[in-house]
Amino acid sequence: MLNIRNLHAYYGKSHVLHGVEFDVRPGEIVALLGRNGSGRSTTAKAIMGLVESHGSVDWKGQQLVGRKAYEVAHLGIGYVPENRDIFPTLTVHQNLLLGQKGAGKGSRWSFDDMYAMFPRLKERQHTEAGVLSGGEQQMLTLCRTLMGDPELIIIDEPTEGLAPKIVELVAEYLQKLKARGLSVLLIEQKLTIALNISDRTLVMGHGSIVFEGTPEALKADPAIRKEWLEV
Repeated sequence: MLNIRNLHAYYGKSHVLHGVEFDVRPGEIVALLGRNGSGRSTTAKAIMGLVESHGSVDWKGQQLVGRKAYEVAHLGIGYVPENRDIFPTLTVHQNLLLGQKGAGKGSRWSFDDMYAMFPRLKERQHTEAGVLSGGEQQMLTLCRTLMGDPELIIIDEPTEGLAPKIVELVAEYLQKLKARGLSVLLIEQKLTIALNISDRTLVMGHGSIVFEGTPEALKADPAIRKEWLEV
């Protein structure tokens, strides 16, 4: 579905990504791992057209480099940023409504789906989003993105700052999305979560991919973990 080749990205004169290459296939979870500053979030932003970049980002035969973020979203890629970006003065239901694509026509996801997946959001659907807990806000952001009916969802650090029980819930819900046919590019620091739910793992270092393989292969490679992942 997604084929990235020789991708470079920049913040002004700062060259951040250096020839990144990887694929995301239909119906799989790919974990993109690495330390802070390795280029993981910049990779997501480059795919979404949010930073200056060059190279090739091919999405189902269409080139994304040079497109605006809203164009990328309309082509079927959803993005859940690290800072969550909810609308705090709007209710949970109103936030979901803003994510809805094409008035819900033909969408695989409905309000009922969201509330069935996250019952806590149903309980708080008339509550302003700004008073939700961190875990609830993460669920809301994920659901709002799903309401746009993406085929691939890029989710950046979904477990950051969450309690262990909520982290487990997020992992469970990502696996449910895969079961519904959605592809997931998971940007994560928590190695255990990524290894438990991903089909393939990628490790970034200094703006490049330094490892690609199965979770089992990464578990069996202490040198890669020590050099690029462990603090």
